[in-house]
Amino acid sequence: MERDDRGVAVTGMGMVTPAGADERTFWEGLCSGVSTARHCDELAGLPVDFACRADGIDLDETVGGRSVWRMARFVKMALVAARRAVADAGLSPERWDGTRVGVVLGVGVGGVAVLADNVRRLDDDGPEAVSPLLVPMMMPNAAAGELAIALRAYGPSLAPATACASGATAIAVARDLLASGQCDVVVAGGAESVVTPLVVSAFAGMGALSRRTGDPAGASRPFAADRDGFVIGEGAAVLVLERAPDARARGVRARALLTGAGSSTDAHHPTAPSPDGAGARRAVCAALRSAGWAADEIDHINAHGTSTRLNDAMESELISTVFPHRPTVTAPKGVLGHTLAAGGAIEAVATVLTLERGLVPPVANLDALPEGFGLDCVVKEPRAQDVERALSHSFGFGGHNVVLAFQRACTERPMRVHHGGLPPVS
Repeated sequence: MERDDRGVAVTGMGMVTPAGADERTFWEGLCSGVSTARHCDELAGLPVDFACRADGIDLDETVGGRSVWRMARFVKMALVAARRAVADAGLSPERWDGTRVGVVLGVGVGGVAVLADNVRRLDDDGPEAVSPLLVPMMMPNAAAGELAIALRAYGPSLAPATACASGATAIAVARDLLASGQCDVVVAGGAESVVTPLVVSAFAGMGALSRRTGDPAGASRPFAADRDGFVIGEGAAVLVLERAPDARARGVRARALLTGAGSSTDAHHPTAPSPDGAGARRAVCAALRSAGWAADEIDHINAHGTSTRLNDAMESELISTVFPHRPTVTAPKGVLGHTLAAGGAIEAVATVLTLERGLVPPVANLDALPEGFGLDCVVKEPRAQDVERALSHSFGFGGHNVVLAFQRACTERPMRVHHGGLPPVS
């Protein structure tokens, strides 16, 4: 394996997901192949009354500090994930040069629950009842801004919104910030929390959600013949990225290398993917060119795999055509649901863990592929595999396509040095 001088090093990761808010629990949940979907009280009475909630952590207590009240749920998730990622990287905002640290946090919607609550206040009690914090709490860039404050990061602070590709877009942008020399460290990922009656009703109305209300745990079934839509989820994931030589110089081994990234746009339809997969294929090919890899060098693909009929058919055809050597395929949304803007970042974390651990998680609820789906999907149990190169696909409404190319680090990961986490926000 070549040395890691070309790539960007992933030196830290943190997450808040329906499968867990720490790395061990998250990985065990993903490898179990058991869906986290369940009925939700706040969705009772709706045509779709289930979702994948990230309820395994007390966000207010974990965030702490006097300012937690001003943060929407997606911001709290992002902050928890970012703190843990920075600690995992052996870094501390008290020690770094914050002018060389960037934050890129993809969010698709923002604080929609806060918005909906204030619309009710306006209707019921008039304009004086609307919170003056509505705008800063609902705006999608609130997470990037709060992370910059908490992490004392004074470099670029960006909030890309490319729908379900937002988390992956953030990681690709972070790579560019490092390559251009604008930053030495970038904290990048995605966050989303829109499990609300308003958003769920909207997705259900457009036919995007599974209607398996009698079997929530069996509803998200990527690539299955009887798939009928996605299950909405929530969460956040953050990666700490540095130039590989810089990480090595400070004595930290990369958990994996982000060797390439590719983006494209379908320019086809507001929500449906281009049926021929041409846009997604351009993103895949761009990622391969960026990494300097041939298609037959890919060992594994972390698929977007939403469990919708159109997306899975398009992606299956794409993978079968570009990768006829049949790399292994997994699709975490079977376990986690579709966490929207957070999905690309959470699945990037899953891809890094596959590279590190030599284990591919199974696709939940997949018993048999439809006729014509020529994929090597891992099913039932995790599969041991020596994965050296992997792609992570993210495709979003609006035709946004982002593909990240990850490579296994070439030596064993050293013992990591932690600095006891970060102080609570003020």
